[in-house]
Amino acid sequence: MEKEIDFNKIAKIEKAISQKYGDLAVQNPAHFWNEEKEKEYLEQLKEVSRKHQHQEESEEQKLNGFYVRGKLFTKEQNNKCSKCSVYSTKIVDDLYLNKFNTCYTCYIKYIEGIK
Repeated sequence: MEKEIDFNKIAKIEKAISQKYGDLAVQNPAHFWNEEKEKEYLEQLKEVSRKHQHQEESEEQKLNGFYVRGKLFTKEQNNKCSKCSVYSTKIVDDLYLNKFNTCYTCYIKYIEGIK
């Protein structure tokens, strides 16, 4: 029991979208892509990758008299609220801990009212 495709309905929907948003809205995105654009995109991707790799390799820090690559260090994440001293693993608290050094609850309680 396959459903039959109603091409008239599809055409009406495309026409309505085209009238409301313009002809570009119903075009296939692949229509605007060609081999030249693909080559350009791949070159840009390679360049970004090279820059990123070079940046990671060049970032060295001196630690106990030795130079160590920066990518070997991990960022310490502050998960302890400065107001209530609660250790939080909630995703919602990450932003507030990084920006305000408080959990979401303490942000609402102490900081939001100040602003």
